Amino acid sequence: MDLGLRDRTVLVTGASSGVGLATAQMLLAEGANVAACARDLDRLTAVLTDASTERLHLVSCDVTNQSAVEAFVESAVDRFGGADGVVCNAGRSLMAPIESTTDAQIREEFDLKIFGVLNLVRAAQTHLATSQVGSVVTVNAILARQPEPRLPVTSAARAALLNLTRTLATSLGSEGIRINSVLLGLVDTGQWSRRYAEADTSLTYAEWASELASDRGVVLGRLGTAAEVAFPIVSLLSPLSGYTTGACIDVGGGVGRYV
Repeated sequence: MDLGLRDRTVLVTGASSGVGLATAQMLLAEGANVAACARDLDRLTAVLTDASTERLHLVSCDVTNQSAVEAFVESAVDRFGGADGVVCNAGRSLMAPIESTTDAQIREEFDLKIFGVLNLVRAAQTHLATSQVGSVVTVNAILARQPEPRLPVTSAARAALLNLTRTLATSLGSEGIRINSVLLGLVDTGQWSRRYAEADTSLTYAEWASELASDRGVVLGRLGTAAEVAFPIVSLLSPLSGYTTGACIDVGGGVGRYV
């Protein structure tokens, strides 16, 4: 199926691993031009060395740094001639009880979740508005609607981002720019591998992950894959989704318990 993304230019943040990397790879497979960024350029370059270099632009960028984000966007536009889509993926989780979380940590979470998106959207807005298919996807989490006691600050920041994304759908819509959210659940990325190592368990990773999924109430009984999240992201960027904005897609194996 042709998603209509060939020769379109899409910017992806947090592309050195996990969902961001899978999204960049899927976009390249669809024939899109991809401008990808991450804080660690060496790591980013290492994981995308086999990609088509003429359709790939790699930049080191901290999304909380407004000037750095503006430079990333302009370099992508200079390289490819415009911007048709943006994937706001850079993120992390802060697993700590609220009583032991510092004010600085709270501010860092909201800075990353809110300004990490706003910086990119603002910098790319003019270019997206001149595209016939301008689209933004924010990679969020089911935590935004279903707070996790182990992640209280991250849950709050995710909820703020979900609200902001819905508001941006109204303001950007007048310029022909769509913005949607993908809400992920437990996805098999580097953070779970690290937590498995820290658990110091006799279980295999597959056994440990299965128990984790069961404990968290994942209906499908397993962790998701990065590619399973990347597909709805890429689909929302497609012109075939041209009448969809302000929407949320859950990719959590049924862990969401809200209606």
